[in-house]
Amino acid sequence: VWMARNFAINAIGPALVAKHFLPAMPKAGRIVFAVLSARVGSIGDNKLGGWYGYRASKAALNQFVRTIAIEDKRRNSSGIVVGLHPGTVDTGLSQPFQGNVTPGTLFKPDRAAVQLLDVIDGLRAPDSGKMFAWDGVEITP
Repeated sequence: VWMARNFAINAIGPALVAKHFLPAMPKAGRIVFAVLSARVGSIGDNKLGGWYGYRASKAALNQFVRTIAIEDKRRNSSGIVVGLHPGTVDTGLSQPFQGNVTPGTLFKPDRAAVQLLDVIDGLRAPDSGKMFAWDGVEITP
């Protein structure tokens, strides 16, 4: 049940939003469809293991982002589809491991939102299909 819940929230939910949202967007000009991903969804950056359901659901989301970016590019060459990692945000989800977070990188939700908006503002069409961290650095898929 826990794995199905992770996939429903982290992968299937954003896919359904994209299914209905992207066709309604303009076929020309810059549009951005961004989803909340997580660094733990990176297969290439997985050095710790664990969090099976959450990690696998975010990896599925990252694959979805890559796939929908390719398809959306056929409709709008200026469209951008990306996954965004907000960093470690001070929420209930991060409570168990906040003691291991590098000082200065535990963000309040409002700060995390502003940082992600800054990343979105800097995106260009060639960035479509990629994952970016809160500081604008690309994350290995």
